[in-house]
Amino acid sequence: METINSLSSNDIYTITAGIIMGTIARLVTLKVDFRQIPTYPSAYFNNIVFGLIASALGAIAIPAILAEDFTAITFLTLAVTQFREFRTAERESLAKLENTEYTKRGDAYIDGISKTYESRYYISLVTAVFTVLVIKLTGLTDLRLGISLGVAAGFLIMFLCNRFTKGKSVGQICEVKAGEILVQGSELYVDGVFVTNYLGTDLSREMFKREGLAVVLEPRDESCRVTLENFGQRQAVLFEAVSALGVKKFYYMNRDFQTGKVLIALVPIINDSDKLIKAARETPLLENSRKAKRTMNTNFGGANV
Repeated sequence: METINSLSSNDIYTITAGIIMGTIARLVTLKVDFRQIPTYPSAYFNNIVFGLIASALGAIAIPAILAEDFTAITFLTLAVTQFREFRTAERESLAKLENTEYTKRGDAYIDGISKTYESRYYISLVTAVFTVLVIKLTGLTDLRLGISLGVAAGFLIMFLCNRFTKGKSVGQICEVKAGEILVQGSELYVDGVFVTNYLGTDLSREMFKREGLAVVLEPRDESCRVTLENFGQRQAVLFEAVSALGVKKFYYMNRDFQTGKVLIALVPIINDSDKLIKAARETPLLENSRKAKRTMNTNFGGANV
C-alpha cells in the first residue's frame, strides 16, 4: 500500500508503457498458423489476459524494487510458478484431446507445444521489465523521450527473444518432396520404397490409385538422419501432414533403413500435394529429437576424454 501511495504520475505512465509493451509481445506471438493453435476465441482471450498479467508483474517489478518494496521479488517467483501451471494445463488439455484427432500428436510434440506456451509469457514479462528499466535508467526529465527509448528497448528485447526462442523446422534438416505412389497387389510403395502391405481390399487399392498422395523426407546428413528417425519427430510430421489435409480412410508412414528416408502416404480429404509438402516441411523440430553436430562428434569413452 505504501508503494502505491509513493507512485508518482511519471511512475504510472512508466508502468503503463511496460504493460502495453509486454502485452504487445504476447500479441506478436499469438498467431494461428497451419497447426491451428490456438483454435477458438476463448483461447485468444485467455492468452491475452494471461499475457497482460505477466506484463503487469514485469512492469511493476522495477518501481517496486526502487521503492525498496522487495516483496515484488516474491510476486515474480509466484508468476514463474503460475506460468509452469499454464504449461501443465496445456499439456493435459492436448493429451485429453489425443483420441479425437485423426492421428496422435505424441507425447514429445505435446511437451514441446506446452513449453512454447510457457516461454511466451516469459517474453511478455521480460519485455515489460526491460521497457520500464530503460525508462528508469535514462532518468530524463522529458518523460515522452524516456518512454520512447523504453519502447524502442522493448521492441528490441521482443525481437531478440523471438529470435532466440524460435526453433528450427523439419525442412531445415531434410529435403521434402512429393512421392510417387505405386500399388502392387496388397502392397503400397512410394518412390519404389515399401510402405505397407495392408491394402488387402479393392477399396483401399482403388482409393490410393485414384486419390492417394505421398511425401518423402530425405535427411541432409547423418546427424539429420538421427533427428528425423526419432519416433516422436516422425509422429509429429505425420500428425501435421494428416491434420493439414484430413483423411478419408487410410494413412501410413514408414522409413527406409538404408537411406533414412521417411515416407508418408495417405488418402486425404483435401487433395493438395503442395499443402502436404508445406505441412511436413514446417513441422517443428522437437527438443528431445534434435542432435547438434558438436555432440555427435564427441568422443564418448575415448582415451582423450
